[in-house]
Amino acid sequence: MSKINYDLRKIKAVAFDVDGVLSPATVPLDPDGQPRRMANLRDGYAMVIAVKQGLRMAIISGADTTAVRKRFELIGVQDIFLGNIDKLPLFESWLEANSLKPEEVAYVGDDIPDLPVLKRAGLSVAPRDASPEIKEAAVYVTAAEGGYGVGRELLEEILKAQGKWPASHTAVGS
Repeated sequence: MSKINYDLRKIKAVAFDVDGVLSPATVPLDPDGQPRRMANLRDGYAMVIAVKQGLRMAIISGADTTAVRKRFELIGVQDIFLGNIDKLPLFESWLEANSLKPEEVAYVGDDIPDLPVLKRAGLSVAPRDASPEIKEAAVYVTAAEGGYGVGRELLEEILKAQGKWPASHTAVGS
């Protein structure tokens, strides 16, 4: 039984914001002023599994760096949209291009630019440390804070509900 109050069996795609969702909301700057982001390995592992299990994955972010693009290309994310502050038109185009209905899509965002997409997606998800308006609009608020397992938490729940999460291994001697 999932802790998310939504029929996760109908989810065919998941779209994520990056900063504050898949990386912490605090972004250190390198000496020349360029932002540097952390990446959660468990989020990445869950995304790899999700892609292999047939979930459509997208990144929709205002950030636009080579490092962010490379990270998600290596994971196998099919659709990467960077440098987008006005996310709703892009989200609508993505739905149409992939023949997706809003109720078949989960979107994860943490701040005001994500609000229109959260209201459009069937399953709206916010990290525990998201802005109050976002948490209020979300169907589900994760136990994890942004950058610390939000993707893993959501994708594991979806894939378990769909019978696609890898079975746990039995302990030695069991």
